[in-house]
Amino acid sequence: MGANVRYELRPGLDSRQLDALFAAAWGSTKPGYGAVFGHSFTWVAAWEGDELVGFVNVAWDGDAHFFLLDTTVHPDRQRRGIGRRLVDEAIAACRGHGEWLHVDADAELMTGFYERCGFQPTPAGLIDLTRSG
Repeated sequence: MGANVRYELRPGLDSRQLDALFAAAWGSTKPGYGAVFGHSFTWVAAWEGDELVGFVNVAWDGDAHFFLLDTTVHPDRQRRGIGRRLVDEAIAACRGHGEWLHVDADAELMTGFYERCGFQPTPAGLIDLTRSG
């Protein structure tokens, strides 16, 4: 599973690489994503040769809380253990630097993928900032 994939912490990424991965996985890009790295504790990339096939970002509040964001695996490479390895690498990078690693996911991902990665479902509050009122 994912035998020819190499993983890197905090690699240099250009917007074209991220755009291609996000477009393949989510159907759209995230313009300006490069600015996010200035607020990140770390990020992990998965590569097959020169192709970016997986990515996860970890934001940090500078104290006790980390936030796992944008876990993405190219659709052609899913179900090969790449996503799990990305999350495991992110967890390892955070250990010893804070107290909690949070993830926000829908019920299906939480009770499937993220629980298998060791996350425990918790209630959380959320405000949709795209809606007025």
